[in-house]
Amino acid sequence: MSTVIEAKGIVTRFGKRTIHDGVNLKVGKNEIYAILGESGAGKSVLMREMIMLHEPDDGEIIVLGHNLRTIGFAQAQQLRREWGVLFQFGALYSSLTIAENIEVQLKEYTKLSKAMRDKLVRSKIALVGLDAHVGALYPSELSGGMIKRAALARALAMEPKLLFLDEPTSGLDPVGARNFDKLIVELRDMLGITVVMITHDLDSISHIVDRMAILADKHVVAEGTLAEVLRSTHPFVEEFFKNEYSKEKFEHMFNKEHP
Repeated sequence: MSTVIEAKGIVTRFGKRTIHDGVNLKVGKNEIYAILGESGAGKSVLMREMIMLHEPDDGEIIVLGHNLRTIGFAQAQQLRREWGVLFQFGALYSSLTIAENIEVQLKEYTKLSKAMRDKLVRSKIALVGLDAHVGALYPSELSGGMIKRAALARALAMEPKLLFLDEPTSGLDPVGARNFDKLIVELRDMLGITVVMITHDLDSISHIVDRMAILADKHVVAEGTLAEVLRSTHPFVEEFFKNEYSKEKFEHMFNKEHP
């Protein structure tokens, strides 16, 4: 497995409270990798550390070969162009149209002409399955599912190698969630990107996630495929997964993965 993200010995504190105490994980190239965990386990904090929005108190995070603890300013600016982020509620600029939201990074980081930027914006809107007219609308005029897709289009504007998704299917109805999961897989396969996502959606976990890390007790208590994680006897894993999956379903998944 070619590793694109590695967290080694991550320690994160907020005042006297320790969130992470030696977190270790590896994300492989082209994987859809999920971060799961109990409430307060620091899932979002860990993702924020991966995208340089928060610095851990100790340990190292290596992203695309760059050590985030020692990276220089110019390199950090360049690295930020290599990933896109879809925040939980979209985080679109309410005063900008969808097209203008998608165009923000292109204006900031490239010297492309207005005509070329417009062409790229239209292509991203189509890529995530939205109609062309959506570009002229404002976020307040979109449904929840459309906001997710528009925010995803913005995350893909710079053609990143990494895509970070924070609870991408939260707030969507079951059909919308399944369609969004399908879109994520299609984009991963089409664009050759690596996806890191925070999720509690059991359908997403069982159908599209390749590997995952389970955060609990300030550590990664299990990491691997779903079948591998389900072999864990940690209480959180027991509660989160094994109450949801029958013995027969678990054995079916395990036998399918390990013939």
